Amino acid sequence: MNRKIKLIWDFRGPEALETAKHHTIHLKEFAVIEKLNYHEADVKELNEMLASAFIVVDEKDMITYRDALKPHRGEIA
Repeated sequence: MNRKIKLIWDFRGPEALETAKHHTIHLKEFAVIEKLNYHEADVKELNEMLASAFIVVDEKDMITYRDALKPHRGEIA
């Protein structure tokens, strides 16, 4: 069974949401350039001072994403 892993980057401050949205663009670009699959890349606003960018990838690709992009944390999706 191939698990899905959610890699997460947290951004804080008054521009957190906009920064997270911008980071998501780069996550998608990285996947295209490296010819890697992903299931979802999006943003979650936790409050006006905290937002997260995330990408959901197959477990087999997780190490490539992790080593290149240095997420703050990850979880099983």
